[in-house]
Amino acid sequence: MKLRDLLKDVEILEYGAGPDMEISDVSHDSRRTRKGDLFVAVRGFESDGHRYIGKAAEAGAAVVLCEERPETEIPYILTADSRKALALVSRNYFGDPAAEMKLIGVTGTNGKTTTTMLIKHVMETLTGEKLGLIGTNQNMIGTAVLPAERTTPEAYELQRLFREMADGGCKYVVMEVSSHALALDRVAGVHFEVAVFTNLTQDHLDFHGTMAEYAGAKALLCMRCSAAAINMDDVWGGYMAERAQGFVFTYSEAKPEADLIAKDVRLSPSGVRFIAFTGGRLERVYLEIPGRFSVYNAMGVISACLLLGFDLAQICEALRTAKGVKGRVEVVPTPDDFTILIDYAHTPDALENVLRSMREVAVGRVVVLFGCGGDRDRAKRPIMGDIATSLADYAIITSDNPRTEEPGAIITDILAGVKVPKNRYRVIEDRREAIAYAIDSHRAGDLIILAGKGHETYQIIGKTKRHMDERELVAEHLGELKRT
Repeated sequence: MKLRDLLKDVEILEYGAGPDMEISDVSHDSRRTRKGDLFVAVRGFESDGHRYIGKAAEAGAAVVLCEERPETEIPYILTADSRKALALVSRNYFGDPAAEMKLIGVTGTNGKTTTTMLIKHVMETLTGEKLGLIGTNQNMIGTAVLPAERTTPEAYELQRLFREMADGGCKYVVMEVSSHALALDRVAGVHFEVAVFTNLTQDHLDFHGTMAEYAGAKALLCMRCSAAAINMDDVWGGYMAERAQGFVFTYSEAKPEADLIAKDVRLSPSGVRFIAFTGGRLERVYLEIPGRFSVYNAMGVISACLLLGFDLAQICEALRTAKGVKGRVEVVPTPDDFTILIDYAHTPDALENVLRSMREVAVGRVVVLFGCGGDRDRAKRPIMGDIATSLADYAIITSDNPRTEEPGAIITDILAGVKVPKNRYRVIEDRREAIAYAIDSHRAGDLIILAGKGHETYQIIGKTKRHMDERELVAEHLGELKRT
């Protein structure tokens, strides 16, 4: 491909290379650079791609796209923002595959994974078409599952995935769009047919710094779509609606002026029921995922599908056949006298939501086991300690992914927010031991929530991922009890 074609829409400050050069591929990691590549030097948080221009040149890079003139003798193109440029040249290299499909982007602190999975289920049910899915749990082309390393892939990998999806026959792609991806321009140059905003609560402030910056990143999705479905019961809903560039469709349980309203909401241990009211029409909704947050997830799904032109009654009927999502209020098989749920809740709002929702349906105690991730927002740790110990009947404070922090230090931060007596909680640093204790000390009717890990099947200690699947740990311990 000609260099000039790769650089379409990229802001160029200076040409130090001929625009008619032939380029074989695009790379942003010098270790993966090959002969004839355009190497994009991106400034990262742990390293600066400009430091590796020499390595890329040694590997055979034909030209480098960068923000400062390289010290190495190599043809170059100067741009003001090489991160954004990476997204645009990646899009151009793969032939703008997203334009061949309709994209539905879902953003928010909580609910993204469930909402995207439900949209995929509903649309495949209604259209019979193959859908692409990009998200935290996994990427999918139809029923084929592809690994996912992060919620929203880096720009080059994202565009390559779009190309696979378009070539694989996908007409639609539904994807989680993280605030990191928006702030770091991974989706620059991509237009969304529909955006869904679920909610915004404290998370990722280690990256964004303030809630205002966090909200500003999320709002970028609403500014890059033809239509936005916005949860107006969230305090940031109005902010998102004001910034949306296209048509705005609102949903709510409480506000009568919303375009879609959930009426007569009923919660049970098996799921949620409500009546969807929009445009003068009423339809009954049943979703087999318990918790009040499931009402909002369902409304986000209904809103997105309505904006894509689908019929309300058919959408609601398709939702009836949807099942739960791995790691989201996931029921783990146990003996009949108590229940274990695995949930990804790792933010204050998510933890509060799952605890309040389960209190509404629990017949016995609500017991929560949780920790906080290392190398992440420390400010939320005491908040989560307070939420867990005040809303649960009993809390077990343990490790999540400690990463490079000392687990004990993370737990100390959590305990700073705890206000209840010591007989209401217990600290067990080792998560395996904590899960065993939760099972051993259960009472009949207990509902035990293993919070924070969700779909993850590993624990990160230091910089190493170690296999740890909570489903396996529960099954193993129950098996040991049965044998004794």
